[in-house]
Amino acid sequence: MKKSDKIAAAAAAGALLLTGGLTAAANAGTSQAAAQAAVPAPAAVPAVDIPQAPETVVAQNRISVGASSHAVSAALAKCQADKLPFVTVALVDRFGTVQALLRGDNAAEHTIEAAKQKAYTAAAFGAPTSELAKRINGNGPSIADLPGTLFLAGGVPLKVNGVSVAGIGVGGAPDGTLDEACATAGADAIAALAAGPAK
Repeated sequence: MKKSDKIAAAAAAGALLLTGGLTAAANAGTSQAAAQAAVPAPAAVPAVDIPQAPETVVAQNRISVGASSHAVSAALAKCQADKLPFVTVALVDRFGTVQALLRGDNAAEHTIEAAKQKAYTAAAFGAPTSELAKRINGNGPSIADLPGTLFLAGGVPLKVNGVSVAGIGVGGAPDGTLDEACATAGADAIAALAAGPAK
């Protein structure tokens, strides 16, 4: 057999192997696709429309975005008037979700968390954090160990018909009573909005 015939035979054998490999791969892909198609798709879970009723749905009050914005602005304005521009003011719902947050000029990063935690603590317990701080005593575990809470003065609850629905907190002043005065100014601003224009 001539050398050229040997090369041609080897090339033909190689082409045959390649074609066989491609065919096998294609068949495997087809078999896999067929197997996947044979598996039924999971049925969609239907949405259940629950009727609004006292037995099934809890109605919740929230502070509106406009009132929240007004409150944090009023609280920061009070702090600025008191020469405390380095504070942060946060308003959260009773679950601790931030509704509005305003960081003052030169307020350090830790004031953001302090304001949020004071606001949440006041909202969750329905009392000013200055009062709650008095309940902390002893060296053992206490409510002060609850995650996300901060039992330092500066958080004020916001209530609707006597029920706590939110909290406003201020962090960053050198004394918690100063923080609380600013938070109270924010709460008062919401109360003034609800009362309407003075007559």
